[in-house]
Amino acid sequence: MTTTSLKQRLKAAEDWILANPNPPVQRPWTWLYSVGRTAYALIRDLVTGNLALHAMSLVYTTLLSIVPLLALSFSVLKAMGVHQKLEPLLFQFFQPMGEQGIELGERILGFVDNMKVGVLGSVGLALLVYTVISLVQKIERSFNMIWRVPEMRSMAQRFSNYLSVIMVGPLLMAAAIGLTATILASSFMVKLMEIEPFGSVIVMLSRLMPFFLVVGAFTFVYIFMPNTRVKLRFAMIGGLIAGVTWQAAGYLFASFVAGSAKYAAIYSSFAIGIVLLIWVYVNWMILLLGASITYYLQNPGAISKHQKVPLSPELQERVSLVLMWLVAKPFSEGKPAPQQEVLERQLHVPAELTREASDKLIRAGLLMLAGEGGDLLVPARSLDTITVQDVLNASRRDEERMVARLPRVLPEALMVQSVANGNETLAELLRQGSEATPDRK
Repeated sequence: MTTTSLKQRLKAAEDWILANPNPPVQRPWTWLYSVGRTAYALIRDLVTGNLALHAMSLVYTTLLSIVPLLALSFSVLKAMGVHQKLEPLLFQFFQPMGEQGIELGERILGFVDNMKVGVLGSVGLALLVYTVISLVQKIERSFNMIWRVPEMRSMAQRFSNYLSVIMVGPLLMAAAIGLTATILASSFMVKLMEIEPFGSVIVMLSRLMPFFLVVGAFTFVYIFMPNTRVKLRFAMIGGLIAGVTWQAAGYLFASFVAGSAKYAAIYSSFAIGIVLLIWVYVNWMILLLGASITYYLQNPGAISKHQKVPLSPELQERVSLVLMWLVAKPFSEGKPAPQQEVLERQLHVPAELTREASDKLIRAGLLMLAGEGGDLLVPARSLDTITVQDVLNASRRDEERMVARLPRVLPEALMVQSVANGNETLAELLRQGSEATPDRK
């Protein structure tokens, strides 16, 4: 196979994935088509390096914040005497690193046990809380990048939401573990385990309980962290894929550590630090990839050749016109107003493009938000007073006033908005300019 034919086939496959005019409509082909598009987007994100950059940033922040985070989270559990129930989960995280990982987990728990939050003082407690919140804030920034969310939570929301999750989340996990252990130890379950095949099923489910907790934790993070609304079913799919990937990565990493004796010979006592950095990086990459899967499943129109689609004038005008039409048509027919999120999926283009177009139309006084949740789009004034030129002017408007910064070198004919056909050649315009301003002697 020649190189040219291979490139043509790859180009045809890319066009089929990204710009297929007749996508499959029957299962299982719809599933395969969705999987192919999502895999294409994930590979594109990995090649661009944005996910890797955010993962490396989170590794650095994690190393600074791991002990304060555990100390703050375990403070409530220690007060209730149930912090031992979450220790196996921490050891499960370090288990792929081998014996040194278990030793490292014990040292971290030792630091946490020796740290007394109550005697830190006001300044020490404030620094402790700031360190933890900075970690969660950086996680939210990475998730907002994946979900194309331009704004983060307000400062008040960060303190309330972050601290509630950090303090209450471990308590709920400990309660779930204790409740599961109580149910399994009940007399009814003991008698039920004596009956096959119920006994084998219960034993298998009890062994899979740590995996279910990991999947539940991933799902919760995918719903809570982005500053936008995430649907539960897509978050569960992303959490399940990330949980399976995490388990598989743990087995592979354990094999890597077992056969990496040469690293200990090279790095000596620093080998455990190098292994820890790699393992934490792998975990963050899995978490971010799961978030990307959740995003692309919920927003299939965001899948494109480039992660950030350049907004061309043609695309901007067409999106504005289509968006205005989809809002005006049901309004004129007396039907319910469309939801902004539904319109974004209906346009089959990245959501940030439709959101930017709708924001421009809203600022121009052509659209307005309505409904109890403020997520419905309706015309801002009578349709009899809205022209197509109004929509085009709104999409073309230079809101940042960058045009005023350009040097005034163009002839007056090009500066007038009515000159829109563009049939004049540059030579003709230059001659007109020379005739209008003769050379001074």
